[in-house]
Amino acid sequence: MSSEPAPPFVMNPESTLARLQATLPDGKLPSSYGVYFKNTLVALCHALEDHILQTSAGGDDIAVKPLVLVTFQQGKWYLQEAERYLDIANASRRVAIGAVADSGFATHKTGQLENVSLIDLDPIDPIIQEWNLIILAPTYKAMVLCRELSDEEYLPEGKPEVDTERKFYGLWSFDQSLVSAAAEIFIEQTRHYNPPLADSLLEIHHEILATVGPPLADISGVVTRIVTYLQSSQQQMVSINRQTRDLWELEGQALRVSRNLNANKLQAFLRMAQRVDERDTANPTASLQVAALSETLGQLLDLPALQLRRLRLAGLLFRVGLVSAPNEVFTQTSDQFDQQTLAFWRDRSFIGSQLLQAMPELSPVAEIVKHKLEHWDGSGRPEGLRGEGIPIASRIVGLVACFQDLTKARGDRPALSLTEALEKCREQSGTRFEPSLVETLANVVRLAEMGLMELPSRPSQLPNIWLEDLGDRTTAVTSTS
Repeated sequence: MSSEPAPPFVMNPESTLARLQATLPDGKLPSSYGVYFKNTLVALCHALEDHILQTSAGGDDIAVKPLVLVTFQQGKWYLQEAERYLDIANASRRVAIGAVADSGFATHKTGQLENVSLIDLDPIDPIIQEWNLIILAPTYKAMVLCRELSDEEYLPEGKPEVDTERKFYGLWSFDQSLVSAAAEIFIEQTRHYNPPLADSLLEIHHEILATVGPPLADISGVVTRIVTYLQSSQQQMVSINRQTRDLWELEGQALRVSRNLNANKLQAFLRMAQRVDERDTANPTASLQVAALSETLGQLLDLPALQLRRLRLAGLLFRVGLVSAPNEVFTQTSDQFDQQTLAFWRDRSFIGSQLLQAMPELSPVAEIVKHKLEHWDGSGRPEGLRGEGIPIASRIVGLVACFQDLTKARGDRPALSLTEALEKCREQSGTRFEPSLVETLANVVRLAEMGLMELPSRPSQLPNIWLEDLGDRTTAVTSTS
C-alpha cells in the first residue's frame, strides 16, 4: 500500500475532502486516500509543480497553460515557496492562493503579479487546516488534497516535535472528473470571500475543460510506486530516528573507522574509475549517471539498504575494467573493433571484478560488476547465468549501463533520445534484459519525458574522493540532495 489506512475520524462537512466525498456515487474516496508523511506529500507536490515549470514555461499560448489552485495549512507561506510560485505563476494561466492575511505573501513580488489572486482566509474557516494543490490544464489534471492529523489523532505518541514525522490525511489523483470536482469545490469555497474571483476562476475552469489537448499516458500506476517508495522510506527513517538514534551514532562511528582503514584502496579504485570516464570524452559522467539511475531502479524495486549501497558503488566502479583499454573502446562502436579490442571489450566486466577482488571488503561489489554482462536468456558472459540466477544488482547495472551509453554519441553512432534508447533496450527484453526490469526503467523514462521528474545524474551519496578534480565535468552533472 502507498499509505497507512486512514483511521476513522469525524470529517468536517465543510472541508474539501468531505465535499468531494459527497459528490461520489458510492461516497468512497479513491484508493490513494490514506495517511502520509509530510515529506512524501511535499515530494509529490513539488513533482507536480515542476511539471508546470517544464511543460508551460516560455510558451506563448495562454490556452494551454494551467489553472493552479492552492491553499497552505494555517496559511503558512515560506519564502522559498513564495519564490517558487513566482516561476509557477509565470508558467500558468492563473494562480489562486489561499493564505491568512498576515502571512506576508501580499507584500511579496509574487503576490503582485497580475495573474495571481490572493484569498485572505478567515482563521475559523475549515479550509485553513488544509493543504491543497489542484492543477487543471487541457492536457492533464492533477491534485493533492490533505489535512494534518489533529492532536488527538496523533495519540498515543502525541503530536511529533520533528517536522519530518508529521502525518496528513491525504489523497492524490490524475482523474479528470475527480480533479474537476475538487476544483469546483475550491472555487465555491472562495465565493464568499470574493464572488467576482470565483466567477472568473469558474469561467477559466470551464474553458480548460472545453479545450481539447493531446491526451497523456496514464501515469497513476507509476506515481503509486514512487509514492510507495517515498512513504516506506520515510517510515523506515522515522523508525530509526525514534528507536535507534544511539545505535545509529555507534554504527556511524564504526563505519568511519572502517572507511579510514580501507581509504587508500577504495580511493585507488575510485580514481581508476574517474580516469576511465576522463578518457571517454563522449561520455565523461557515465559512472555517476549509471550509479544514480541504478540506485533509482533499486529503490523502486524496494531493494534493502545494504543492497542499495552495494548497487550504488558498483555503478561508480563498473568501468574499472577499462582502465587500460585501447583508445578505440572510447571512439568506436563494438562492431568496428578489431579482434584484440573486441576480446578486451567482451571481458571488461570480468577484468574489472578481478581488480576489485584485491579489496576483500568489495567482494560483493566485484560480483555485481562481474555478472553485469550476463544475459536473461543465458547467452551472456562470463558464466552464462540466466534469469534470476543473475544477481539482481548485476541485472540493473547491465541494463542501465546499456541505456545510458545509448544516450551518448559513440563513433559514428549519434546520441539517442531517452525514448529511442529505451526502445533499443526493449528490443532485447527477454533475451539480454529482464522484461520486468525494462518496464521499471520505462516507467522512469516516461515520467522524465513528461517532465514529472528528472533522470538522476549523481547518486544520493558519493564518496568525497569522487568530488575532487572533477574540473569541467561538473557542468554536465546536476547535484541531487
